[in-house]
This record gives sequence, C-alpha cells and structure tokens, in this order.
Amino acid sequence: MHKGIYTIKSNIKIAADVYEMVLSGDTSAITMPGQFINILLPEKYLRRPISICDWSEDTITIVYKVVGGGTAQMATMPVGTELDCLVGLGTGFDTKKSETSALLLGGGVGTPPMYGLAKALLREGKEVTVLLGFNSKDDVFYQEKFEALGAKVVVATADGSFGTRGFVTDILPENKDVFYYTCGPIPMLKAIYKALGTKGQISLEERMGCGFGACMGCSMQTKVGNKRVCKEGPVFDADILLWE
Repeated sequence: MHKGIYTIKSNIKIAADVYEMVLSGDTSAITMPGQFINILLPEKYLRRPISICDWSEDTITIVYKVVGGGTAQMATMPVGTELDCLVGLGTGFDTKKSETSALLLGGGVGTPPMYGLAKALLREGKEVTVLLGFNSKDDVFYQEKFEALGAKVVVATADGSFGTRGFVTDILPENKDVFYYTCGPIPMLKAIYKALGTKGQISLEERMGCGFGACMGCSMQTKVGNKRVCKEGPVFDADILLWE
C-alpha cells in the first residue's frame, strides 16, 4: 500500500452517470488487476474505495458511477485537483489460475476491473472473451476498448436497446468449462456462480472503513472462516464463498 497525493489529469463522462478519471502519481504499490484505491474527499469522513481500471508507470485510471454525495463531488472535480489516496489495496485477480483461455463477466460498474485483467491475460497469450451487462444503451461503456485489446466482446442490456436483450447469464458461451473472472452486483454474481460453478474468481463489493484490514468492518463469513473484503479480497475464489 502507498499513501500519497495524486493529481487529476482527466475526468470525463463516458456513459449515463458514469465517469472516467485519470490520476497521476506513484503506482508502484499496484501489483495485480482487481486491486482498488481509497480516496479521501473534502468534508467526507470515510474514504471512497474505487476499483482500479488500468494503470501505467505514473497514472491510474478509475471508472465510477455517481450514486451519492461522494461520487457526485468527484464528478465536479477539475483537472489539476489533488487527492489524498491509498493505492494498491486488496488482493486482486490471479491470472495464473486460468490456462489458455478465460471468460470475463462485468456488470455495470463491475466492468472497470475487467479491463486491467483483460490486458494482463492477453499479455500472457491467453484467449479472452468478455461478457458485459448493462441496463440500457445509455449505460454501455468500454466495449470498444476491450475490442481494441483483442478480446472477443458480447454485450447484453436488460431493456434490449443494445446488444442482446437480457443479462450476462443470457449470453454465456456453449462451452462453460472455462475459468471465469467476474465483478458486478450481487444478484448477477449469484446467477453466474449458479451457472458456471466454482471454477472462477469473484470480486465483491462491501462497505469499508479503513480499507486495509485494520478495522475489520468489512469482514464476511466464508467456507474457510471470516475474511476481510478489503484485505483478503475483494477478489475471492468462487469455491469458498457462501451464497445462502
């Protein structure tokens, strides 16, 4: 983990209530896709955890949706704003668990961590298929970016206004014996687990206090004992999760 000041390089709207922010600063603590940053906002008591979408030697890209006061505040921040951030938090996706191919499933703002993961898997020479689920055409983002990487991309929207009508579980490939990685709302994750089984990794969201495992506020029960979403997660092997 690294604590430092990061400067906004860009902050643009890319879909309905969804923004992409690029921060410049030290990225040395980021070691795997699926980790997150924790942002301190003016006049807010708790930091805001946001998944890392992509990173380079000196930039971090995050994608967030305006859902409350904190993210609404972020959406108005101009280029040049400095933010106090904790960077490189959590345990991310293990690319070594997949073999020659992988299935990535992102739902809404569960899509961003799939992007950095897709880049990592493709660098390892693996075949990557990305399934994205959104509510409507206005919510769709990053489809073209995934395609530019060389991944196969299929999109579903709940209202049928773009791609296939339905959910990501409606566009699953015929061959379901493939290692999967996923992030999204809990109902989607439960449906994917039911459809694809335990051969995968799942990124969970949870309200957090400290973001680095000290306060125990995001602890959850698993088949192998209590785990902290911010420390042992947010990514967990599917076979240890309890859905009931």
